[in-house]
Formats: sequence, C-alpha cells, structure tokens
Amino acid sequence: MGTKIRLLLFMFYLGNVATYAQKDLYQAATFKKGADSLKYRILYPKDFSDSEQYPVVLFLHGAGERGSDNTKQLTHGSSLFLEDANRDKYPAIIIFPQCPQEDYWSSVKVNRNKQPLELAFLYSEGPTKALDLTMALMDSIVKKPYVKTDQIYVMGLSMGGMGTFEMLYRKPDMFAAAIPICGGGDLKASEAYADKVPLWIFHGARDNVVDPRLSLDIAAKIMEYGGYPNLTLYSDAHHNSWDSAFAEPDLLPWLFSLKRSE
Repeated sequence: MGTKIRLLLFMFYLGNVATYAQKDLYQAATFKKGADSLKYRILYPKDFSDSEQYPVVLFLHGAGERGSDNTKQLTHGSSLFLEDANRDKYPAIIIFPQCPQEDYWSSVKVNRNKQPLELAFLYSEGPTKALDLTMALMDSIVKKPYVKTDQIYVMGLSMGGMGTFEMLYRKPDMFAAAIPICGGGDLKASEAYADKVPLWIFHGARDNVVDPRLSLDIAAKIMEYGGYPNLTLYSDAHHNSWDSAFAEPDLLPWLFSLKRSE
C-alpha cells in the first residue's frame, strides 16, 4: 500500500474517531412508561446549569436509523447541533429518540413495492407505540424547570418528517416551530396546527422515495387552513434533501427566533 493511500486512510480513521467522540456528547438514556421503554440520546448545552432555562429540539430520524443500539439515530442531523458556533450561539437541549426496528414514527400504511412509496396515513388509528412514547417523553421534558416551554421545537427527516407532521397534529400546543424534511402527512389533520405552528418544509424535487408532492400538498392545505408555511423545494436534490436543508444558513436562526404564545 502506498504512503499516500495509508495517509488518507489514517486521516479518514481520525475523522471518524473525532466524529464519534463528538457524538458521545449525546448522552444515552432510556425513558420508561409502564412496561414500555424508549431509547434516546440527549445533548445538553455547554456549561449546562439547571438554574438556567433552555430551548428544546426534538429530532425524529428516518426509517434507516431504526433499531435498538441507541446510536444509529445520530447518523443525520446530530452534527449540526455539535458545531461549536451553533452550540455557542444557540444553547439548547437536543433530543434524538430511536424508533424500534419494527415500529414507525407515524401511523401510515407503506407500500414499498411502489417508487415513490405509496403512503396512506391512518391518524384515526391512534399514534404508534414509538410516537406515543416520544410524546410521553416530551411531556416529561417540558416539566423540567430548566426548559423554556415557549421554545420547544420538532424536526425530522423522511419517516421522521412524517412523524413531525403527526406530532404537530397530536401536540399542536406544544411546539413553537417545526421542520419536516422529505416527509408527508394527513392533509385534513393539518387543520389542527396550520395557524398555530410556523413550519419550514423541505423536499427534493427528484425524490423517488417519498414523493415531493406530499410536501407540496400539505403546504397548500396548511395555507387553506390559514397558515403560512415556508416551503423549499430543491430542484437537484433526491431523497437526501436533508443535506441541503442542514446547510441552509438561516435554518437555526429561523428556528430559534420563534417562540410560542402561551
């Protein structure tokens, strides 16, 4: 093996070590409700003090990060909140729950034989166990004295984008803003939060996994119900539109500028 190749591999190794070391700042935890439990990771602000108050961001991962290792859910999005500039400017508590492999964030029937996926949202059947546990976790979090209850946010990608829309439907009075990425949701259900929660919706126009028209349709429905969502459609993005969304310079300034009227 040549010297240059060995050097590149060594640098790649160091980069991965540094990334995982940073992600260790997300503390592993388990939330329990009766006989059920939900694994999650939580990042506290630098110099955290329980005598101060902080915003909270709930992040719902995609289907590929489901499992029980309490690690995979950090694959996308976690690094955004680890950047020193963001931690310094926006001290906040960041929560990454992990959906079990056999569960889903949203009540939706998924036909995986179609591309894009054929989706039928079934909110009337109630939340999935994973979403129900996440709602209970958030209920417990907002009771903490160090939480700014007017600055609770939710965001998610793909399956997590679907979970974001459903979370808003089931908890319309909890969140100050939401960022659903390449997701979709029950159109009629958006009436519950349309004029209550500011949204910034993202999707890739070339997405062949989750149809971008799902985001277009729900944005239109939110407007019909009196809301005014931001909608960004990337002409050159496929399913991984989250990469472009996370690179938006105004993403976090927009998010943390919003407060819920209590």
